[in-house]
Amino acid sequence: MSCLERVKAQCWCSGPRLKSFLLGLFPVLSWLPRYSIKENIVGDLVSGVSVGIMHLPQGMANAMLVGVPPVFGLYTSLYPLIIYFIFGTSRHLSIGTFAVLAIMIGSVTGDMELPSNSFEGSQVHMEAAKVNVAVQVTFLCGLIQLLLYLLRCGGVCRWLSNPVIRGYTTAAGLHVIILQLPLMTGIPAQRHTGLLPSAWAIKDVLYGATNVVPGALSVSAVSMVILTGGKMLNERFKNKLPVAVPWELILIVLGTILSVQMDLAGQYKVQVVGHIPSGLSSPVLPSLSQARELFVPALSIALVGFSCLTAIGSVFANKHGYHVDSSQELLALGLCNTIGGIFQCFAVSCSFSRSTVQDSIGVKSQLAGLVSAMMILTILLKIGHLFEQLPKAVLAVIIVVNLQGILAQFKDVPVLWKSDRLDLLVWVASLISTLVFNLDVGLAVAVVISLLTLIYRTQHSSIVVLGRIPGTDCYRDVELYSEAKPVPGVTILSRSSPVYFANAELVFMEIKEAASRGKQENPAVVQTSSSSSSSSSSAQLLTQAHYLVLDLSSVTFMDSVAMTALCKVVENLESQGVGVFLAACPERVLSQLSTQECVPDSLSSSSLFPSVHHAVQRCLSTLPRPLEDINPDTR
Repeated sequence: MSCLERVKAQCWCSGPRLKSFLLGLFPVLSWLPRYSIKENIVGDLVSGVSVGIMHLPQGMANAMLVGVPPVFGLYTSLYPLIIYFIFGTSRHLSIGTFAVLAIMIGSVTGDMELPSNSFEGSQVHMEAAKVNVAVQVTFLCGLIQLLLYLLRCGGVCRWLSNPVIRGYTTAAGLHVIILQLPLMTGIPAQRHTGLLPSAWAIKDVLYGATNVVPGALSVSAVSMVILTGGKMLNERFKNKLPVAVPWELILIVLGTILSVQMDLAGQYKVQVVGHIPSGLSSPVLPSLSQARELFVPALSIALVGFSCLTAIGSVFANKHGYHVDSSQELLALGLCNTIGGIFQCFAVSCSFSRSTVQDSIGVKSQLAGLVSAMMILTILLKIGHLFEQLPKAVLAVIIVVNLQGILAQFKDVPVLWKSDRLDLLVWVASLISTLVFNLDVGLAVAVVISLLTLIYRTQHSSIVVLGRIPGTDCYRDVELYSEAKPVPGVTILSRSSPVYFANAELVFMEIKEAASRGKQENPAVVQTSSSSSSSSSSAQLLTQAHYLVLDLSSVTFMDSVAMTALCKVVENLESQGVGVFLAACPERVLSQLSTQECVPDSLSSSSLFPSVHHAVQRCLSTLPRPLEDINPDTR
């Protein structure tokens, strides 16, 4: 088929093809017409209401992490849910505010701090500036995700390994807890950027210990006891409770009532949420006046948000036996952030805690997200103003307590120490770089270190000497399997990683050394006797020969540099009397060998075999006789 015909085939539009395209682009059109009200509506309503209740405190608390008024957290808990209901493919994910992304955006809006922010007028201006920056970052994040979708880059986040993500989120959790200390104690502190921002924040709190506000500290202590104790009760009685008790909501209601009754803001100088406007935000296209400065943070947020969404989505999809389309999820998340930015939302992803609640209650479809959105809509239109006297210390405590799951990732350290210390190095490097630098720079440093460890693994993965297990056609590492015995006269080597320009010299040097060592330590010595007419005694004549079999079954690719090096090694070994056979070559490697003219110039076609056993049999058949004691077929 010609190139023009392929283009025509791709662009050809037919009725079935258009229908398939629309059903793929709008997944709601495929599952909603088949929705069973009798079987699914109860689970979706109950889970939607329960998670909607969770959206209220988490949305307001995460808005504080971003550095914007709490009402913007409610906006972020509304519009993206509706968009994901239409475009999303996961039934269990709860889209909305996400603490890690809120921290990342907050590190950007923190640069907007001014020394004159104690005046009311400049405070209002500062909040408007932070909202503008958060919206621009969110809109850019969405555009980046949509661009990745168009380029079919749904797998781009595979470069963010699990140790990178877990070390990064652990550091982000520590950073968040430190940022909540001023709100929990009432101590004035500045938001720091640059090197060691968390250390500078701790310094501000310690130096300002004499300025602690007793009212804020008391509210924080009582809230901490109530929320921690409530979560312990939920955990202890989780098998007896149909639904977990929403202690965050209870704490917000109690905190608001006590704040109003005791006038905490007036008499005890406790910071409160302040004005919460009723109604919805008007759509405004972001200006993108700071797009150049915000591109790197937006890229980091886009990758981290999508990585978390696909990872958590895969967990629930595998658990319940359905498929999540990562490419469609990238489109859905990009639209959530792009359209959300127009409605003054900040970047979203999925929340593991909310998604777990939905799963435990028995959610059946994406309709639960729409139910949660309707609850937030009701709060925004009718009862949002009731929370204006809520102490900020209560929201800070909610943030800190809900980060206990992230801090539990410190348990990864002993596990990785036992299983894979290179992964532990990546985990620790991700943690330290994120704490030392800002969140976006720290993530970039962690990814670079992760890629360097990948290069290190490919450069230093050693050649394995294989031996045959008697009575079978299986060949295993002689150092790991005591029953695996070397085949006399044959050195069998295996490598389990790609060979390319960075490691080709090391790999083939190791192969030559192993072949030379095998020729000396594992020769094929054949004894033959000849009689002389002048003497009745017989003389013993010794004949030696050797072969090298390379198992390439796990070598996924070889570049041109490696191909050239392979040809030279083959020629060098054959000049020393060592025959070289290749076994189990992947089709791609075989094609490269032919293209590079390594076959048949340096290696004949008869030197290629489908398995190690076939190659060994060929070696033994060409060695001098008698070989009955070493032939695998006679054992």
